Amino acid sequence: MAHLEFSLLLPALIAGLLVTASHTPLGIQVLNRGIVFIDIAIAQIAGVGVIAADFFGWEAEGVAVQISALAAALLGALFLTWTEKRWPEIQEAIIGTVFVLAATLGVLLLASNPHGGEYLKDLLVGQILWVGHAQLMVVAVLTAIVLAAWFGIGRDRLGRIGFYLLFGLSVTASVQMVGVYLVFSSLIVPALASRNATRFRLTKAYAVSGLGYLFGLIASTMFDLPTGAIIVWAMAIVGIVFSSLERGMARPAT
Repeated sequence: MAHLEFSLLLPALIAGLLVTASHTPLGIQVLNRGIVFIDIAIAQIAGVGVIAADFFGWEAEGVAVQISALAAALLGALFLTWTEKRWPEIQEAIIGTVFVLAATLGVLLLASNPHGGEYLKDLLVGQILWVGHAQLMVVAVLTAIVLAAWFGIGRDRLGRIGFYLLFGLSVTASVQMVGVYLVFSSLIVPALASRNATRFRLTKAYAVSGLGYLFGLIASTMFDLPTGAIIVWAMAIVGIVFSSLERGMARPAT
């Protein structure tokens, strides 16, 4: 029984660590730039790409779905690049509006689907426990590309367009694997938890995300709870504990 549970959790944990690898540095940059909701907006846009592929009857696991999701995310990223340059003072409001439009478009596209409610729930909460090896390989390659560009070229040299394109590529890969809510949590919670770190911020943010996935998966198995939802809570709790410890160590002795 223990071996069966481990064999089920291992691919899910690998999926979480892959998401952690790419989303943690991007999330810190998002928080620093003050555009927190860009991640959930682009994740939702990528989700609309997946829903649109289903709407047109394309094979759920086919290449066409991946292309549709990636194209939607990249178009959304390019649009937000333009709006940030054109109207930087209202960029956060534009991002929120784009998110609402993408979310409601997904609902409209699923209106005639008898399984639309379940489909939408899976897209939001994810199905991380059922991730396949082929999906992991694709995400691993995309994660390697994102990390190579981020650390190789450098975030400053990437510029606004490069950042948004990398963001769109990363989110497209992960939203189909872990869902919109976990994408948002993986980007923002570790960045928030490590915001007071004066040294090794990225390493500490990685630890928050990785432990969140690990403890969430264990809790899901032990208490038979929805996996995506409990990972979000586990990551938030780990983040709160870590942030409290960080503030405690930074407080000068009296």
